[in-house]
Amino acid sequence: MHLCLAHVREFRAGPSGLLLVLCGLLAACGMAPGEETTVPAAEPVAFPESLVVIGDGYPASGDPCRRLGESAVTSNWLDDSAVLVGCPGMAEAKALGGTILGADGPIAIVSVPMGDANAGLSPPGPVPPSAQGSPQEVAAAAPATDPIRGAGGMESACHERINAMTSGKVVGTQRIEEAESGVMIYVNVRTAQAPWQCFGSRDGVLDQVFYGGDEGAL
Repeated sequence: MHLCLAHVREFRAGPSGLLLVLCGLLAACGMAPGEETTVPAAEPVAFPESLVVIGDGYPASGDPCRRLGESAVTSNWLDDSAVLVGCPGMAEAKALGGTILGADGPIAIVSVPMGDANAGLSPPGPVPPSAQGSPQEVAAAAPATDPIRGAGGMESACHERINAMTSGKVVGTQRIEEAESGVMIYVNVRTAQAPWQCFGSRDGVLDQVFYGGDEGAL
């Protein structure tokens, strides 16, 4: 490209001749008149392996932030009354409205109180009667509740059962594994050397609760 421009500077023809030669040189250099160069999109920020990432987005699927489980980085920040979240930028972390605790590399870590579980989403407003439709239409349009992670779902029931068995020592969910046979929820419990486990059906019915380590170490 620099060579093409050098040829243009050396040309001494009239304005019309210069325009024709300029167009020819640009075409020869692989550019059309008016063509703009494109800037490649920025690569998404990767979460470091030192963080235990849960789910595919927070507060909604596809969002850039992620829920975090217990790890060496987050163990002192886990709280039963809050959700620990990692965001790839300070702006995304502040948008959740929680308390920013620190960072692990490019990931800002924020604690979102359970009462602000919908942080980052548009605040709900009253629906005009004209937009509500019939009761059947309203029921069809209502969002489905996640039987595993939703309010009153299997994860909540799992925490309640383990809290009752360990005198309220639940720290938080480590991970959730779903399979055709059912759902296994791994829960971190304070002073326990291994996570407790809850097993149930995919429709959210809790079946078994047990300690995943050596019971003699409890």
